[in-house]
Amino acid sequence: MRQVNLSVVKREKTGKECAKKLRKQGLIPAIVYGHNFDPVPISVKANELESILHKYKGETLLFNLEVQNGETQRIQAILKDYQLHPVTDKIIHLDFVAIKEGETVSIDVPLEFVGRPVGLTKGGVIEIFMHDLTVECLPSNIPDKIQVDISNLDLGDVLHVKDIKVPEGVKVLDDPEDTVITIVAEGGEGEGASTEESE
Repeated sequence: MRQVNLSVVKREKTGKECAKKLRKQGLIPAIVYGHNFDPVPISVKANELESILHKYKGETLLFNLEVQNGETQRIQAILKDYQLHPVTDKIIHLDFVAIKEGETVSIDVPLEFVGRPVGLTKGGVIEIFMHDLTVECLPSNIPDKIQVDISNLDLGDVLHVKDIKVPEGVKVLDDPEDTVITIVAEGGEGEGASTEESE
C-alpha cells in the first residue's frame, strides 16, 4: 500500500460556522478517529489533498498525517469516507481512521478489471455493479487494488464476489453472492453501469 505524507492542522473549534470559514480559506474540515483513539478534529489544505487523490487515483493510500498544533503529532490513517458538495462536487468533509499495526481495519479497495471479455465479440456489453470490495485485514496487508481478469467472461456470464481471488490475509466482507459484473446482450442491460470496453 502506497504511503503519502500530508500536513494538517488541529482544529480548536468545530461546528458548521467554523467549517464554512475553513472552506472559504481553501481548507477542508476533517476528523481522525479510531479504536482506542481520541478523535482529533483537523483541517486539510484542499489543493494538497486533491493533488494526492488525482495523482494516485484508483489506489488505496496510507496517509502519514503530520498534525500541527504547537508541536507535531504523527498519525497513520486511511481515508474512510468523504462528503461532496451537491453542486460543485468539491470535497467538503473527510473522515480518517487512525490505524495501528496489529489491529485489523475494514476498508474499500478498488477493483481493476483486466482483459477483454470474449462475450463482447458476440455483441455483448459489460455491466459493472461493483467498483470496489470491502475487506478486512491488517494495515500491512491492505492491497492498493484487486485485479480481476474478466477475459474469459462469455455472453450471459455473471461474476460474483465469491469468484474474486484476494491476497492472503485479506478477508472480503461483501456478500459472496453479490454480482460484480455481467455480460449481457446489447439492449438487455439492467441497472449496472454499461461499457463496451474494459481496460
